[in-house]
Parts: sequence; C-alpha cells; structure tokens
Amino acid sequence: MNIWLNGNIVDAGGAIDARERGVLLGDGVFETLALIDAAPLRLQRHIQRIGAGAKVLGIPMMENAAAIADAMSALCDIENVIEGSARITLLRGPAPRGVLPPENPSPTLMISVAPGTVGGQVPLSVIIAKSTRRNEYSPLASIKSTNYLDAIIAAREARATGADDALLLNTRGQVCEATAANLFCRYGDTLVTPPVSDGVLPGIMRACVMDRETVTERSLAAEEVCRADEIFLTSSLAIRPVIAVDGEPVGGGKPGPVAARLCDLPRHAV
Repeated sequence: MNIWLNGNIVDAGGAIDARERGVLLGDGVFETLALIDAAPLRLQRHIQRIGAGAKVLGIPMMENAAAIADAMSALCDIENVIEGSARITLLRGPAPRGVLPPENPSPTLMISVAPGTVGGQVPLSVIIAKSTRRNEYSPLASIKSTNYLDAIIAAREARATGADDALLLNTRGQVCEATAANLFCRYGDTLVTPPVSDGVLPGIMRACVMDRETVTERSLAAEEVCRADEIFLTSSLAIRPVIAVDGEPVGGGKPGPVAARLCDLPRHAV
C-alpha cells in the first residue's frame, strides 16, 4: 500500500517516524471522505473542518485543498481506486519526549485511499454504551482527533453483545452519537439530532442532511431515543438505518422512510 506523506508517495510500511507525537500521544486530527470516480466529495468542507481542528490543537495546516486533491488523484491511480474513501491525517510531528509540544513543530501530513462502497442501506443494531461516556465539555468533542479510544471502547462493548455499533452518552446522560457517525431520530414528522453542545462532532454528512431536511436540534435522553419511530446514522460514506436499540426493535425492525430517501446523499458532491 502506498501513501502520500509530506509531498511524496511512499510505501506505508515504516513510513512514520518513531518519535511522531501523533503515534505516541494521539496528537493530531484527521478526516475521512468519500471517493466517487476517483474524485473526493465535499473536499472543501473536510479541509475546513480539519483546519478548525488543527487550530484548536495549534498544529499548522501546510497544504491547500488543490494540493490535497492532487495527492488523492495520484494515489487513486497507483492503488486503482475508483470508488471508496480517502483519509487525511495531520499529526504534530516528531518531537522529544514530554507532554508539552514543541513551539515550532514540523507537522506530518499523510493521505491514503482505499477501495469500498459509498452509500448503501445496510441496517444496524446498536446498544447504548455503558463502558464509557463522551465529555461534552472537552474541546476534543467537537474535533476529529486521532485519539479515538472512547469510540474503540464502545465499539468493543457493542461487539461483545452482538450489536453492530454503540451510541455514546455524555456526562449528563444525553445521547451524543455513534462511535463514528452522527445520530438522527424521527418522531412522527419531526426529525431530531442532538446539538453540538451535547458533545457531538459537527459531521459533514450531518450538515448535508440538515441542508436537505427540516431538522430540530435538541438534547435526547436515552429512553427517548428508544421510542423513536425511525433512527439512522450518518457519516461521509453512508447513511445507515438503525433497526434495534439494546435489542428492542425500532420502527417495527425495518428501515424508515427518511433514511431511504437520503440513501444516495453520500454519493453526491453537496
């Protein structure tokens, strides 16, 4: 597998410096975006978000959208990827040991691509995670940090119960999102999603759905989610219906109408 690393295409094996703070401390941000016909979708939105996350952490963002698009195009040619995903990873860079970062870091910018399917309507069963919670007061809640340990803990809990994914609560017991996707619930004709202030990542596809549909942003208690007429999860790669929460069926155990009409949205450059 080849990756783009600080301006060069190199073999992924052994490409990262062992002193890299992104590896040692999770000191970085990343974006995952869809590729259709070997071209990135919603690239400018993703660049803006990774730039905002980098600003929170104080990591310089060196490359512009055009350079990143060119890197993805070159990788798609080499890896023969027509449809799938691309990942942009921005790390602080190599540094001496210690928590405090260097004043003048040399960031690592890494880009990779992988084949796969964008869109689709594979239904999910989820649990409400008990093993960890999202800290809605942390600045990390609103950026796509490379520290994904809460999500990993929740995903392992879901797998242990036979579920496909987990919904995370915040410290106040309100539902935030899934391990790698935003949450929408429908009650009758009203579509609801938790606000960013509850510890929700401001997802790119979340914003696309809110551009397309009339959506109410408000907090959701765990017991309220379980009573929804329809639930679906959104990410840059798919909009996936949830048919069960903690083993209890949602919407009669069948995908709902809103997710069905939005199923192709991840494939469009909106």
